Amino acid sequence: MPTDQPRGAVRIDAEKSELRKEQDKEQDKGHDKGHDKGRKSGQSRTPALTLTAALLGFALITLDASVVNVALPAIGSALGGGLSGLQWTVDAYTLAFAALMLSTGAFADRAGASRAYGLGIAVFTLASAACGLAPTLPALVGARVVQGAAAAVVLPASLSLVRQAYADPAQRTRAVALWGAGGSVALALGPVAGGALTAAWDWRGIFFINLPLGAAALLLLVRAPRSERRPAPLDLPGQLTAVVTLTALTFAVIEGGTTGLVAFAVALAGAVLFVRVERRQAHPVVPPELFRDRAVRVSVATGVACSVAFYGVVFLFSLFLQQVQGRSALYTGLLFLPMSGLIGLTNVLSGKLAARHGPRLPMLIGQALAAAGLLGLLAVGSGTPAAVVAVLLVPMAVGCALTVPPLTVVMMDAVPAERAGLAAGVLNAARQVAGGLGIAVFGALVDGGFAAGMRASLALAAALFAATFVLSFRRAGRPASRA
Repeated sequence: MPTDQPRGAVRIDAEKSELRKEQDKEQDKGHDKGHDKGRKSGQSRTPALTLTAALLGFALITLDASVVNVALPAIGSALGGGLSGLQWTVDAYTLAFAALMLSTGAFADRAGASRAYGLGIAVFTLASAACGLAPTLPALVGARVVQGAAAAVVLPASLSLVRQAYADPAQRTRAVALWGAGGSVALALGPVAGGALTAAWDWRGIFFINLPLGAAALLLLVRAPRSERRPAPLDLPGQLTAVVTLTALTFAVIEGGTTGLVAFAVALAGAVLFVRVERRQAHPVVPPELFRDRAVRVSVATGVACSVAFYGVVFLFSLFLQQVQGRSALYTGLLFLPMSGLIGLTNVLSGKLAARHGPRLPMLIGQALAAAGLLGLLAVGSGTPAAVVAVLLVPMAVGCALTVPPLTVVMMDAVPAERAGLAAGVLNAARQVAGGLGIAVFGALVDGGFAAGMRASLALAAALFAATFVLSFRRAGRPASRA
């Protein structure tokens, strides 16, 4: 058999070989285009880095909601301003965060999650530097407003980054759960970190620590894919009236007197205008029909009670332990450690209870425990041992940690899937506003006498839980929610 092929056959084989090479090149190009398309659509080749960046930013803005409390006496000694000034130091951040959160989700969609996140972290970091360098209390409060506004941008953008980084639903669910747990732990550790930084450095250290953390988040963001921009309606009239209403209401509670009455009138007028504006908007930031469902009202009311209790108690006892009992900032922070350490574990337990028995059971247990804990704190006086105070703080914190995850489930089950993001924004905004107003009310009560004011504040928070317990008992936890 001859080994050589005819010339025609050789030519045909050569042409086939060239054709295969061209096809391989086209496939390679298509494969590269597919990767590029995947990157543009937000699927990251390094999802763990994207998750780390998002988690770091979220933890950073959550930490700043509670880290300031233990440092308040030191801030007051350095900058003056009295109790009302210290209240504004906390509430300036919380209110800007809460009020602007109503619209920042839409802004993140329009700008793209990665761009919005980068902008938010950059502004937050610069505002933190301004807080640390603040020469006066008004300058500090102004910088805290900017911090809160930036934080409102970071929160929805960070969650969007996590969602786009994981294409697999199971992996995405685990990533979102880790993101949420990181925020809860950061919030709980705020008082401890505040005490440690104030003792080891200065009150300015609680703001300067944000600079390297913010820079790290931005560096990690460089590896994340660029997010697509999506059309999203903005309700600017509704957002503006909400800011005016909430600011005026907080001003009325903190300042009081004739000025407070004027501010309250402005808040009332702003609330009426807000409702009228929202009814006429095609895409309102807070759709009035959302609250027609009783489950939504129960979830929001219960979330409000949890925020008033948690933020208010941390604020009160940060001042009580240092100004009444004469404890140091570090010692005060450490006394919050048992309470803080149990919050993350309780969140996980609450989720398991809700999955097995439905959300109603852990909601009711949590609210009852929080109310009992608040009533137990009524026994605290100037001579109460520090270890006893630390133990008495635990039931309230654990009760809130048991309550929040299932109330979120109830809220999400009560709205259509396409409105889940909007409902989550409304719930979180309501909780942040409640925390700020709770601090304002508690501060006003203790201004006339710390011991009596503290007991009145604790009793008010317990009464709030009693009311939401009744509402939850009657409504929360439909069979559909349990499924």
